[in-house]
Amino acid sequence: MITLRDKVTGDRPRSPRSGRRLYRRALSGRGRAVLVLVAWSLVEGVPGFLSGHLLGLAVDRGFAVGRIAAGIAWLAAFGAVAVFGALGSRQVFAGLGTVVEPLRDALVTAVVRGVLSRGSGGGRLPEGAVVARLTRHVEVVRDVTGGLLVQARSLVVTAVAAVVGLLATARDLVWFVVPPLLLALGLFVVLLPSLVRRQQKVVLADESAAEAAASVLTGMRDVVACGAQRQAAEEIIAEVDAQERTAVRLAVASAFRVVVVAVGGYLPLALVLVAAPGLVAAGRMSPGAVVAAVAYLTTGVQPALRSLVQVVGSAAVRLVVTLRRLAEVSVPDPVGGAGNSGMVRSGPRPDVTIRGLTFQWGPRAQPVVRALDLDLPAGDHLAVVGPSGIGKSTLVRLMTGLLPAQRGEIRVGGARVDEVSEVELRRVVALIPQEAYVFGGTVRENLAMLAVDADDAALLRSADEVGALSIVDCLGGLDGILDHGGASLSAGERQLLALARVHASAAGVVILDEATSHLDPLAEARAEEAFVRRGGTLVVVAHRLSSAMRARRVLLLDGDRALLGRHDELRASSPLYAQLVDAWRAGAVEPGQDVPSASATPSASPF
Repeated sequence: MITLRDKVTGDRPRSPRSGRRLYRRALSGRGRAVLVLVAWSLVEGVPGFLSGHLLGLAVDRGFAVGRIAAGIAWLAAFGAVAVFGALGSRQVFAGLGTVVEPLRDALVTAVVRGVLSRGSGGGRLPEGAVVARLTRHVEVVRDVTGGLLVQARSLVVTAVAAVVGLLATARDLVWFVVPPLLLALGLFVVLLPSLVRRQQKVVLADESAAEAAASVLTGMRDVVACGAQRQAAEEIIAEVDAQERTAVRLAVASAFRVVVVAVGGYLPLALVLVAAPGLVAAGRMSPGAVVAAVAYLTTGVQPALRSLVQVVGSAAVRLVVTLRRLAEVSVPDPVGGAGNSGMVRSGPRPDVTIRGLTFQWGPRAQPVVRALDLDLPAGDHLAVVGPSGIGKSTLVRLMTGLLPAQRGEIRVGGARVDEVSEVELRRVVALIPQEAYVFGGTVRENLAMLAVDADDAALLRSADEVGALSIVDCLGGLDGILDHGGASLSAGERQLLALARVHASAAGVVILDEATSHLDPLAEARAEEAFVRRGGTLVVVAHRLSSAMRARRVLLLDGDRALLGRHDELRASSPLYAQLVDAWRAGAVEPGQDVPSASATPSASPF
């Protein structure tokens, strides 16, 4: 039995290089801005190089020999150098936006293009989850990049300046500083792979928990109808528990960063304080050199090392993992790439074959789809009807690969949907759900989402065919602007725009999952007839029985059985279907209401 968790494991893993390529592309063209940051970083690093030396001179040539004014002068020079470094820090922050903001825009563009190339929902995620992933991951990359540019850059400059300054002023103490520092860096390098793995597991666990909850919520009607509430709840709880365990493991691994700081930052200071008195007594170094060494350690090496384990050990790890996840939705695999060698072979109008298809929401729940066999030749027109919660929406989600088949197989153009690359499958099979999605942008961008090469004339023809041309005109034509989610449009207007969008695409199999539920009967008939004239295979999850009467064939789902035939054949052979037809024709069922199940009164409805 495939659990809800298994639904997300079909995401194809990407190599780390795909994330790096995405990052490099997003940063391309920002080289000059990065060089400016580097230049100001060198200015910012001047105090780190001179601070210990100036403090040592203040001691040796000022306070230690009774020259108070000279000591104060050297301290004043130290203050002036600090101000100079602060100027560099200010310019670094001022120029930071010229790097990270274009980076965010480039990542958003790349991810949106990847999501749209896969079709609505970006794969197995509902549209809302795609938006959540997009917002969260892109913001993580932007914030972490900004943090790295500020702190990791400062870390390198400060640490190098401190070590060089230490070599210049207290060379005898280098052996007490450099070996522990190198040991700490080695420990950190050994720790990094574990941090990356555990951070990646945290990200995957977060997404898995969200997707499990989304799968249950979007299929709640089927879950309740099958009595699988307990199983669904148990799977969500299991996901949350797994999420907690991964977070705890990451926290344990992160705790070892304290050891790195102790070995590389505090152990050298302890060794210097132990060795310095003997070296001063032997005349090998002055008290000022000891002060300089302590200053370099406490103001340079220790903060730099802490930044290393905090920034690189946390933020940079998150950056690597997040880029890998973004690459999965923004950099499509070549059609038929590794791990997905299947390919639709029947051209733009493929046939669909279903054999032994079974799906249930829990091990003790009744299957919502049971051992279904179905052949849809290219150009077929099928209506799917049945009581509410019987599994109509589940069936179309299986057909589109949004749910994995637990038993049996589905083939499109001869290739199994679970073996076809996601890009190829979304190119051939288009699903329009009941709640149509319209995004902020021009009308042209919305209509061309699945047909990027379509010209304006083709987009307007598709809008006219499905009955959406008047909406386009009211919005100001193809250049008209839609707000986010199409909030200014009615549900029916959003459905018409979604219908026009798919009509303009090259998809050979179109599935309407109650996609005309907010239209009146005449508008619904016009839209369905437009897809029939368009060509290709049309599958309609019927909202009204009139959709079934227009179809070439009807699939009636009724619990353990699935009956397939023409409208007249089913009316003669199926008491349930005959009851639905008679009730609809008698007007007992108003347009848009559900249709009664076999045990319900004629005024109840299962559509």
